[in-house]
Amino acid sequence: MYAKLKISGTIEVLTGMHIGGNSSFSAIGAIDSEVLRDPLSGVPVVPGSTLKGKMRTLLAKAYNRVVGSHDQDDERILNLFGCGSQADKVRNSRVIFADCVMDEEALRKKGVEISTEIKFENTINRLTAVANPRQIERVIRGAEFPLEVIYEVRFDDNEALDSTIEDMRLLGEGFRLLEYDYLGGHGSRGYGKVKFNNLQLDPVFGNLDADFMELCRDAFKEGKEGNA
Repeated sequence: MYAKLKISGTIEVLTGMHIGGNSSFSAIGAIDSEVLRDPLSGVPVVPGSTLKGKMRTLLAKAYNRVVGSHDQDDERILNLFGCGSQADKVRNSRVIFADCVMDEEALRKKGVEISTEIKFENTINRLTAVANPRQIERVIRGAEFPLEVIYEVRFDDNEALDSTIEDMRLLGEGFRLLEYDYLGGHGSRGYGKVKFNNLQLDPVFGNLDADFMELCRDAFKEGKEGNA
């Protein structure tokens, strides 16, 4: 048997968010660090790798006994996110995080025509008192990014199905941890606070028992709301 679940919802930006593109060269007076944009539409994008990597890092902080490579992550994290740096310990990831392209229409409905702002920052050399001004582009507060995460259900045995329920609880907790942290860069200065809205868990392929789906949804909700 083969089945897939989809977690869908929206990432709402609560404070200006910077996920950088290429800033290897900036002309005088230009933006020093631009946001990453979708090459087709030109609107800001949250790479799936950024979302997945941040969530895994936060869960590792919560569950790992030691700080090390991905292969040293807690067993629950390895089951969900996989690992591949050691040939004898390769595990495939059970989750696919899609790139999240900003919803322009959501901003227009709020009466906003721009999607980014320029944040002027200044660092001061403590020894020389010389200022180093810079311009950082940020996605504005109120921007929304449609979210899609695909999870592959394993049907090896009953233990595998129990593992799916545990994975759902862990994913829910990952979303909760991210809301108490930040996405992108400069988070310690207030950038990148986000909220996940209208998260739903639905089967998109294969035959899954209704009772099993209810257990998965309950586990995801427990992790997201902190009731685990």
